[in-house]
Amino acid sequence: MLILIAALLAVLVGTVLQRVSGTGVGLVVAPVLSLIMGPGPGVLATNAATTCSGFLITLSVRRFVEWRHTAVLVASAVPGIVAGALVVRWVPSAWLQVAVGAVVLAGLAVTRFSPATPELSRRTAMVPAGVIGGFFNSTAGVAAPAMVIYSRVTRWDQHRFAATMQPVFMSMGALSVVSKLAAGVHFALPVPALAAVGALVLAVLAGIAVGTWLSRHLTKATAQKLAMALAAAGGVVVLLRGAATLVLG
Repeated sequence: MLILIAALLAVLVGTVLQRVSGTGVGLVVAPVLSLIMGPGPGVLATNAATTCSGFLITLSVRRFVEWRHTAVLVASAVPGIVAGALVVRWVPSAWLQVAVGAVVLAGLAVTRFSPATPELSRRTAMVPAGVIGGFFNSTAGVAAPAMVIYSRVTRWDQHRFAATMQPVFMSMGALSVVSKLAAGVHFALPVPALAAVGALVLAVLAGIAVGTWLSRHLTKATAQKLAMALAAAGGVVVLLRGAATLVLG
């Protein structure tokens, strides 16, 4: 029961952050569930949680979603998700986490600390961003850093970015779950599946309510800074989690 409570608290906090900044569930939930369930099953469970949260948040922000943009990003993510599912099946997760975390932090550093943030057109950056985001989502449960970097280099409006990410994360999560189950990755729940799903939905709805209230009191600049900070935190957590596993065995 304590495991379920910890997981639901992580989902609640992640959903609040995701409603405000566009990202959060994967970044908060993946480390918690990986510690509780192990890296492979924890990321798989995170993918399931992001599917639920993305769907429910989409319902509340759907009029701001750029649906054509969503379709291209999701379609581009498919090869990365499939590749990630196969890699998770055969490559030690610790090495994957170190590599993903390092790449995420390097990309954020270039975006944040370069004299002028690189600017790319959507036509140039959209497909690579989808592929990389899909791979990161499948291997580490954190597609958000790749998407945040993409939003910065293409100068995507923060409000529309936050809305559009919800169906993107929902779709990536669902595809990652299906591909991993097909590849033989499984996890067991500490409670009956129906009870776990019901508790998950309630936690997400509570997070959406709190996040919606907070979003009315934050400027776009503050929300954008929060998204960057969460992306960096996600990269650090993934890298340290992998490094700790390698060192401690």
